[in-house]
Amino acid sequence: MTTPGLRQRKKQRMYETVSEIAIGLFLEKGYDAVSVAEIAAAAEISKPTLFRYFPAKEDLVLHRIADHEDEAARVVREGRGAPLEALRRDFLEGVERGDPITGVNDHPAVRAFYELLYGTPALVARLYAHLERSEEALAAVLGGDLDARLAAGQIVAVRRILAQENWRRMSAGGALDEVRAEALGDAERAFDLLEAALPRYS
Repeated sequence: MTTPGLRQRKKQRMYETVSEIAIGLFLEKGYDAVSVAEIAAAAEISKPTLFRYFPAKEDLVLHRIADHEDEAARVVREGRGAPLEALRRDFLEGVERGDPITGVNDHPAVRAFYELLYGTPALVARLYAHLERSEEALAAVLGGDLDARLAAGQIVAVRRILAQENWRRMSAGGALDEVRAEALGDAERAFDLLEAALPRYS
């Protein structure tokens, strides 16, 4: 594995720093109440520099989950067994360890972030572009043909729906252990349905 050079590490730190500053302001004041100019000033950079890193305001928030964009593709590429077997195991393990992307996490900072994400229409709309790229990456690993694209769309949708249902339960005040138990059962049932519908990847 290649170690990133100094320039790349500095660039990555800039992404993370500016994103965290922006998210902090959004959580404090509300997404619509914070301007790009205010974020740039807080980060001590110019607006043009900010836009070089983040083409859209929404990207300042979605950067935090950007590393999950090719997660499903990576799981299949590196996983043991059939694609759906690897993806099932990965999701269940994520639920068990409280990976925020599964929705089963009650840390206040994590809950605040996802309330911001799912509670802001502009961010939800931008999230679908993130999901489309996830589908494209997964479809390529599954073979790249129409069957692979159809399968990838269903798999990504199932992962999204499971996570949103888990977050809904957490936001409604569900106890972590209870939500985790329900999430594990739901995930098993969902992947059973996927395997029945997509035997080529089972």
